[in-house]
Amino acid sequence: MIRKEEVFAIGTANKPHGVGGELSISFTTDVFDTAEADYFVLDMDGILVPFYIESYRFRSDTTALLKLEGIDTQEQARELAGHTLYLPVVYRERMDDEDFTLHHLVGFTLADRHAGTLGPVTAIDDSTANVLFQVDHAGRELLVPVSDDFIERIDPGTRTIHTCLPEGLIDL
Repeated sequence: MIRKEEVFAIGTANKPHGVGGELSISFTTDVFDTAEADYFVLDMDGILVPFYIESYRFRSDTTALLKLEGIDTQEQARELAGHTLYLPVVYRERMDDEDFTLHHLVGFTLADRHAGTLGPVTAIDDSTANVLFQVDHAGRELLVPVSDDFIERIDPGTRTIHTCLPEGLIDL
């Protein structure tokens, strides 16, 4: 069984493309450009399931068309739409520091010096100049600014982001 700490999110399966089982994929990281992965892992209702890659072709820097083994119809591809794509963490570890982006921190646990464990980072909101971690904090979304002033250290071994957040930020 594949565990969440063994993988990291790299994108999302979008809608089917054509009738032969191809999927449109949106990447949130460019690690797949350099990885020689044989498979993706998809989160299927909380269960991480490997799907082997039959073929793929890039449409842009952030999108590709992907054909997975055993997914041969538009209906089968549609069942995968909306699911998060993951790769084993070994591919992230092979990346150079210059290839690292904030999106690689999705799936890490955010822990605060005073408040303790806040929860997993579910997304990075970089749609504005103020980049935010989106954190699942006890079932509600917590938005935490990505700032060197708040981040004490990042531990890739335990997949934890250690912070010291200003008092009251968690209660907003």
